[in-house]
Formats: sequence, structure tokens, C-alpha cells
Amino acid sequence: MTYSYTQISQYLTCPRRYRHRYLDGWKEKDTRAAMLFGRAFERALGALFRREDPGAILFSEWSACQGEDLQYSKGDSWDSMLRQGIMLLDRFCQDDRIDVARPRQNLQIKFNRPIAVRNDFVAYVDGIGTLDGTHCLLEWKTSSNRYPEEPDGLLALDPQLVCYSWITGIAEVAQIVFVRKRLVEVQYLRTTITDRQREEFGSLVEDTIQRIESAQFLPHSGIRFPQNPCSSCPYVGLCLGNPGIAEGRLVRRPGADSLDWIDELNY
Repeated sequence: MTYSYTQISQYLTCPRRYRHRYLDGWKEKDTRAAMLFGRAFERALGALFRREDPGAILFSEWSACQGEDLQYSKGDSWDSMLRQGIMLLDRFCQDDRIDVARPRQNLQIKFNRPIAVRNDFVAYVDGIGTLDGTHCLLEWKTSSNRYPEEPDGLLALDPQLVCYSWITGIAEVAQIVFVRKRLVEVQYLRTTITDRQREEFGSLVEDTIQRIESAQFLPHSGIRFPQNPCSSCPYVGLCLGNPGIAEGRLVRRPGADSLDWIDELNY
């Protein structure tokens, strides 16, 4: 079986959520404007490094979403997000702090690592290049808010960056955050992942896979005011037994009905 960071993260967040998505066949609808814009912007970045027109690519990719019924955050619109994207690309070019040699080989790179005997772990790394001349692994992020930079060393605790460092063996990692706001900003955050962190993540992956394959899918309730992870979870309708909520936020993959037998493992 092939596992990924997203699968491990979903299981650690809530095993029941993992079951809904990966075993029962439910998938969140692609209606969040910020998520779809992030995908379009990433393709524009790829075009930039390939010496193509990034603005044209961003417009083309984002235009494909224009007629969809998207969920926009407060103050966002299709037009405003496009303007912010163009300004961010311009700012990024002016900064000229990132270099990616051979972008067709060093962007969206697939890495695979065997786990135990019959499993493997796959990850797609955004890029490998240099930040201010330092060779490092690169991760792109788009956000409507700045990422925190204090306390010092905070970025090294990011589990996704630890995962990518573990699977690539690259200690130096950088997170490039494209902040969408009235005055756009690009953050260049860099940190070092230690050997111990990579070893611990590898142990976490193996332990999590063992629990998944033992069919341990007990729910982790997130209803605890003032923070309510369950209320923002796209699978909350399934846990509440409310088909109206579920159908509004989820779709089910064709053929997933044949997986209903898995429910028997949890009773």
C-alpha cells in the first residue's frame, strides 16, 4: 500500500476522518477559492522558472474556476485574488532570491521510500533550489495572513517540512509564503531539520501505518469551546448522521459503496 503525508496527517488528526476519506470513499468538494487559487498560482510559479509568461498562466488557470460556485473568504473575490496573484508574481521576480536550476526536473519532484515489507511512502516536493545562495528544499504557500516567525526555530516544527526532509534527506528547507493582502508580501522562511527529527518522523510513520492496518479508526472529537475542529471538518455530517450536511460538502467516489464491508471492522 502507498501512503503519503496527507494520509498520515489525516489519521493523526482523527482516525475516523481518515476512514471516511480513504476507505469509505468520501471526498471534500473543491469549492474553496483559496485552495483552487493556490493550485493555479503554483502552476504560474512553474511557468516563471521555465521562462514562460507566469501572468498568462495564472489568468488561464484561475479563469477555469471563474464560473464555479466557490466559497470565498471575507473580502475576497475572483478579481481581487487575480490582482493579488499578479502583484505577488511581480514582487517575487523583483526580490530575485530563489533559483531553481533545470526547473522541469526540480519542480514537483516525486520521491518514494519503502516502509517495512509491503508498503511505501510517496511525496511530491514543490522544488529543490537555492534561497539566497543556500541549497535547500522549497515549499510554496499562499495565504491571506503572514506566517508567524517567532519564536526562533518555530518553522522546524512544521510536520510537513519534517516529512519532506525525511524523505529527501535534505536538511535545509525553506517555506516561501505568498501573502495575499492589500499590500502583498512574500515571506522567505528557512530552517534546518535535524537527524533526530527525521528519525522520529520515520518512527511516527511506521507506528501510524500499523494502527491503520489494524483498523483502529476511533473518532477524535474536536468539540471543545472555544476551538472546535469538528465544526470545520468537512466530514462532520457523516459523524452526525446528517446526510444533508454531508451531501453539501462531500462527494463519494464511484464504486465506494463496495467498501461498506469495512464498517464491520469497527464494531
